[in-house]
Amino acid sequence: MNQSEFRAALLDPARPAPARLTDPQGRPAGRRFNVYRNNVTVSLTEALRQAFPVILKLVGEEFFAAMAREHLRAHPPASPLMMFYGEAMPTFLEHFPPVAHLGYLPDMARLELAVRRSYHAADAEPADPAALAALAPDALISARFELAPPVRLVRSRWPIHTIWSANMRGAPSPKATVAEDVLIVRPEFDPDPRLLPVGAGDFVERLIAGSTVGEALDSAGEFDVTATLGLLIGAGAIANIKTGDST
Repeated sequence: MNQSEFRAALLDPARPAPARLTDPQGRPAGRRFNVYRNNVTVSLTEALRQAFPVILKLVGEEFFAAMAREHLRAHPPASPLMMFYGEAMPTFLEHFPPVAHLGYLPDMARLELAVRRSYHAADAEPADPAALAALAPDALISARFELAPPVRLVRSRWPIHTIWSANMRGAPSPKATVAEDVLIVRPEFDPDPRLLPVGAGDFVERLIAGSTVGEALDSAGEFDVTATLGLLIGAGAIANIKTGDST
């Protein structure tokens, strides 16, 4: 019996227990294996439930449990840390026929993963807003913003922030299928998905990539610059402001 055979049987209840599996006394251990297999399935399913609460609400408990079993067979854990299990969920959902009619689900999974990554990211002191306000226009244009480790950007052609807010905060459901860009910030202890102003996604994406403020502005179309900078500053998303004088 090799590891791949054991893993396949462990993650698929339709498979029989490995024929050569025995207990310490040399007796067949099929019943013990079945108990262990069930415990593993329950644990992994619960890990996915905790990681994707919105998807759970959207598809329902029974469907989610069945979907989780398909997922864990296709994508077994690569790490013993269950808090990171589910990284393959967006890709899985993109190729899972029963949810093909729910085109927003993969991006919702990306949003929920980003929230989890933000939660586990390192802390960082936010930059002093007064330092930003004190920059001359030329210095601001040439400055680079180092965003805090918890900051994440999720871009979607679906109204994923509105859907997330409806399920997690009781906000109204989306009225139209519109693209939304979501910035996940962590001003205190818990990640907070914020809806970016329309058109601001390109700007923030370039800032994350290390562009100067001027380069990021040039790459973006029309958007509310004041509101976007206000969101970044107010949420403590800017950890450092690098100017030409910075080391």
